[in-house]
Amino acid sequence: MCQHILTHLPGAQGMTQIVTISFFRFGSVRSRLWAFAMMGLARGQMSRVPGIGFWKLFGSGSNEGFTPKPNVSVYAVLATWPDRQTAERSLQQSAIFARYRQQAIENWTVFMKAETARGQWSGQTPFSATTQNQNGPLAVITRATLRPRNLARFWRRVPNISQVIGQDPNVVFKIGIGEVPWFQQVTFSIWPSLEHMNNFARKGHHARAIQAVRMEGWFKEELYARFTLIADTGTWEGDSPLKKLDIS
Repeated sequence: MCQHILTHLPGAQGMTQIVTISFFRFGSVRSRLWAFAMMGLARGQMSRVPGIGFWKLFGSGSNEGFTPKPNVSVYAVLATWPDRQTAERSLQQSAIFARYRQQAIENWTVFMKAETARGQWSGQTPFSATTQNQNGPLAVITRATLRPRNLARFWRRVPNISQVIGQDPNVVFKIGIGEVPWFQQVTFSIWPSLEHMNNFARKGHHARAIQAVRMEGWFKEELYARFTLIADTGTWEGDSPLKKLDIS
């Protein structure tokens, strides 16, 4: 398993919870139909993967990923593991992940450790965060379940946010994914530093949307988590997006 390993970053070693997010790109109509069907059919197999903890299956949005229109070629799997060795072994050897790789024309997995997490996901607290602070590259996951009455207002805001993040030269990778179309939304992004991420999050359309969320109570449930990057394996659009960080 070829990896781009960030061994000098804090948290790269040790017996602590590892979080992985795996992306799969499907080319043929047949493989895309397979991936769509697996959103339901893979659940039983996923729950039996050795060592897996919390896990979720996702579809994705089109363009930058932050749209209500689905991208039928890209799917993702998030999982937690007790340690890195278990994560690597199970991802490589379990039948369900092998089937995803066989069907996909490209796949990419990021290995991470949670720095901080607040909120809940499906009534759970999935990430075991450390008290460690790091000034280097990081990944961010946001997740929310929208209240039906706020659905239209939320999606009216998204195009402006999508355009801004798409134009931001500092974001290394970004995608919008979801468990339930339109109602349960997740963002995953990678940034060179916390400063770069905050500069985006606290200004413009994104900041105004967050203010509206707080004032009007758009979400039934929400979670924010920040991660130390540890390693990745595979490629996305032909290479490792982490190479853009120039830190290996």
